Amino acid sequence: MCGIIGIFGDDPDVVKKASLLLEHRGPDDHGLFVDKFFGIGLGHTRLSILDTSSHGHQPMLSKDGKVVLVFNGEIYNFRELRDTLKEKNYKFDGESDSEVLLCLYLLEGKDFLSKLNGIFALAIWDSRDKSLFIARDGLGVKPLYYAASNNSFSFSSEIKALLQLSSIEKKIDEESINRYLSFLWCPGKGTPIKSVCKLLPGEAMIIKDGIVKNRWIWYQLPVFTGILPDLCKKKSLSGVTEYLRQAVHRQMVSDVPLGAFLSGGLDSSSIVAFAREMNPDLRCFTIDIIGKQDKGVINDLPYAQKVAKHLNVPLEVVSVDSNKIAQNLEYMVAQLDEPLADPAALNVFYISQLARKQGIKVLLSGVGGDDLFTGYRRHHALQLQKYWSWIPQGIRVGIEREAKKLSVSNPFQRKLTKFLNGAGLEGIDRLVNYFRWADDSLLRTLYSKEFIDNLGQSSAEDPMVDFIMPIIHNRTPLEQMLALEQRFFLADHNLNYTDKMSMAAGVEVRVPFLDIDLVNFSARIPNKYKQKGSTGKWVLKKAMEPYLPKEVIYRPKTGFGVPLRRWMQYELREMLGDLLSAESLQRRGLFEPTAVQGLIAVNDSGKVDASYTLLSLLCIEIWCRTYLD
Repeated sequence: MCGIIGIFGDDPDVVKKASLLLEHRGPDDHGLFVDKFFGIGLGHTRLSILDTSSHGHQPMLSKDGKVVLVFNGEIYNFRELRDTLKEKNYKFDGESDSEVLLCLYLLEGKDFLSKLNGIFALAIWDSRDKSLFIARDGLGVKPLYYAASNNSFSFSSEIKALLQLSSIEKKIDEESINRYLSFLWCPGKGTPIKSVCKLLPGEAMIIKDGIVKNRWIWYQLPVFTGILPDLCKKKSLSGVTEYLRQAVHRQMVSDVPLGAFLSGGLDSSSIVAFAREMNPDLRCFTIDIIGKQDKGVINDLPYAQKVAKHLNVPLEVVSVDSNKIAQNLEYMVAQLDEPLADPAALNVFYISQLARKQGIKVLLSGVGGDDLFTGYRRHHALQLQKYWSWIPQGIRVGIEREAKKLSVSNPFQRKLTKFLNGAGLEGIDRLVNYFRWADDSLLRTLYSKEFIDNLGQSSAEDPMVDFIMPIIHNRTPLEQMLALEQRFFLADHNLNYTDKMSMAAGVEVRVPFLDIDLVNFSARIPNKYKQKGSTGKWVLKKAMEPYLPKEVIYRPKTGFGVPLRRWMQYELREMLGDLLSAESLQRRGLFEPTAVQGLIAVNDSGKVDASYTLLSLLCIEIWCRTYLD
């Protein structure tokens, strides 16, 4: 895993300075390629995983020096591709997957992407036709940001490096800020900076003379590519086992020590169960949050210990005081490059940090299980819609209004309120609303007049609605929701913070659930074997019964347990008073000071639960102070 950066059509020497901000992503090696005649500069920082020799050094040049590659990621089927290329008499200098990519491009051009099974963000400078080619993997596991302006084009693994370039105008993007507050993350190509965009999952571009000449989606989720026959129960169960095992074994290719996350949940436990078949001494890592928790939070540690004992694998426990997590909030935002309001990101960092100290550079993660097979509460809620959708809309609106009067201090009533939020909405609006954390009506009261004017008629849901429209009439609501999970909640949230926080510690995280073969197979499993009544991930749970204890498989689902509601009244109180003070908000000009102070007051009183909205406001102000001031 690495960091990449490039500029085309401007002073290429600035790449050297900007690439220094990516050294945490690649502490083992550093390389630059500059051609002032064409105005192209490419930088690379390397975390050596495959072929740790100098043969894997990047930027990597073709033998004639006319084509140059920078690449971040891993290609899991590179050895099979390498063998095929050898049969065509291509001579390799080393054993890296980077050299295989370069060779494929030389032989096939940009069409080689469809042959790859892996996670990547890459750029190829081809002086033969003076073009820059960039691409991102199909699920968006690896990030890539870009900026295009005044006949210059730049890209990087992280925004912080791009902001070193003088051509980047540091102007806030109100549409994206609105999305961060609505969902806690930002769906779509936007970032907090108007001039910086994300390259979308499965997207590629050709740039010439510093201008984007062509862009296309080279990979689409299987739900968009045609309807295949559903699988029977037997084939669904056996296929899950076969494809997940294959994905785990395939992703264990490494020339350096490898370990795994083990939370004690079904997803990470399933990964470890198959990984230990290849490495019985696989080192596993979990986290223990010490201190008082919010009501309704379940401790993961006993489950992780039970799985480790059952599978006979060593388990390292990272004990973290919840106060420390609160204190690390500013560090988290700085590393994420984006104001994602989810403390779970620090979970990834703490575990990656310990793993790196113990010499482990690669960790396997269970990210993606819920997004393929269901598992979130919103999947169950969606199934329940059919029982009350016959109620007239006006009555549903009334039920929603009454639900908001329930006690926010009671975990069950708080969840019920969230379930009934948006009950009066219909169709696709209702579907997308399940991802919301804050109502538009509330957020509009928090924004300054200038913010609202700049926001205009933009809706936070627009990227998700536009994405799902092509299948709104020929796919079930659950299939549509899983498509939204896979395209947005994964790429723009879970995978985003997993990459940034693991790389902050110089560790690569791999996600076997998002192996392309497994993703394509999962789309053929009928809904009734994914969400079966109130049981999410039914097919995965049944498939894993021979490998894991049933009390682990069928345990209640829980998230990363931080006492956020307590933080807002104690640990983060001083930070709230500083960053969200009337003076600070007035100076920033994004939010209305009186409205924000009022939200803090009603949250303190317990009348509403605005903890995550306040955290999101905090993260936005931290981001502004870090990257704008």
